[in-house]
Amino acid sequence: MNAQSKSDKLIRGATGDWEVVIGMEVHAQVTSKSKLFSGASTEFGGSPNSHVSLVDAAMPGMLPVINAECVAQAVRTGLGLKAKINLKSVFDRKNYFYPDLPQGYQISQYKSPIVGEGEVVVDLEGGETATVGIERVHLEQDAGKSVHDRHPSMSFVDLNRSGVALMEIVSKPDLRSSEEAKAYVSKLRSILRYLGTCDGNMEQGSLRADVNVSVRRPGEPFGTRCEIKNVNSIRFIGQAVDYEARRQIEILEDGGKIEQETRLFDPGKGMTRSMRSKEEAHDYRYFPDPDLLPLELSEDYVADLAQHLPELPDEKKARFVRDFGLSAYDAGVLVGERETAEYFEAVAKGRDTKVAANWVINDLFGRLNKEGKDIAASPVSAERLGALLDLIADKTISGKIAKDLFEILWTEDGDPRAIVEARGMKQVTDLGAIEKAVDEIIAKNPDKVADAKTNPKAIGWFVGQVMKSSGGKASPQAVNDLLKQKLGL
Repeated sequence: MNAQSKSDKLIRGATGDWEVVIGMEVHAQVTSKSKLFSGASTEFGGSPNSHVSLVDAAMPGMLPVINAECVAQAVRTGLGLKAKINLKSVFDRKNYFYPDLPQGYQISQYKSPIVGEGEVVVDLEGGETATVGIERVHLEQDAGKSVHDRHPSMSFVDLNRSGVALMEIVSKPDLRSSEEAKAYVSKLRSILRYLGTCDGNMEQGSLRADVNVSVRRPGEPFGTRCEIKNVNSIRFIGQAVDYEARRQIEILEDGGKIEQETRLFDPGKGMTRSMRSKEEAHDYRYFPDPDLLPLELSEDYVADLAQHLPELPDEKKARFVRDFGLSAYDAGVLVGERETAEYFEAVAKGRDTKVAANWVINDLFGRLNKEGKDIAASPVSAERLGALLDLIADKTISGKIAKDLFEILWTEDGDPRAIVEARGMKQVTDLGAIEKAVDEIIAKNPDKVADAKTNPKAIGWFVGQVMKSSGGKASPQAVNDLLKQKLGL
């Protein structure tokens, strides 16, 4: 369901309720070893101007040659967004003049993009979903980077990014809250990572969002929008939307009007500020690039790419619910990142899937979050966590001992079974030894015995005492059974 009309999404102003309307233009750097129209490297972090070909530097007479892998990546992305793939698309010149744009124009796509309409289903709090329409995806070159902090009176230009392939993924104005906007970018990033078409590293600029925000009274036509450029973190996207919506509401309630403009988000101050008045399409004087023929794809080419797509998050989530009996929430958490889903499947293979999900989500993720690590940096591999679950399943260790073992595995290498043997952590299932402990505790606590006979729940106290006396090694099941027998419950 689309949660657009829900009153809890509305923002209360001094003169009544307002609705925020959000559309996104997400720039995703295409995963490819070389640039869109040249053979220069796309590797991040090279020294300035070390990954620049004559084409990227716009030397006279240089001609662009399309990178076939970038085209394939754009088509895969379109297929992953359930979008229409346009078999014919055209590259245009978008003319503007900026120091880090050596050509004086950007090669982009305007009226005929490579990918048309699609959709993304976004998971929201409380198990709700919202469907966000995709307007288009087009391929374009990135610009270089102006550097202003190297010299007191001059700016420097680094062209390493110049000509790197970007996919601009344009959504419809279907988002109605900062939470939806954040969830949309998270889901989009997850899809791109599953597809392998963009690494989604926002801190390196591989994924950044231009956020269009307007406000209106519920049910009225769209208001005038402002575009917040180049927001590079999901948290900042949420903050920028909330601030900008409030700013516009205050202006409108004071009788002012919103100027269409481009703004920047200042994370330090948590506010947006004006950058420039918004350009219209005609300001860029788009025209087809005379150096590039229209891009024509065959149906067979698209079908072949479709056939080799990986399983995507929505399909994987449905399979985890259907085949593994997981809740939709747990499945959603596990499929958020491709590496996480693969880790879980390795742990769950041939084991109790619900127990595996519980350990991965609560124990492993809890510890990773606490230490600020991702799954790739986990000291406990899927193989070792699986071995821990096997020790619980064959009753070698109890659930409590398993928690202690997990702590050891976090800081030490070694086979879990060998660690349990070496440290004497095995669960005691010898009924004779357990019975001795049970008899002692019953003999010492006649008042508690009388209590347990009138209130069978009080048996929990006895279980706790026996477990304590055995250093947590007694089998909880055996302790329970013996106590019930001895106390006549």
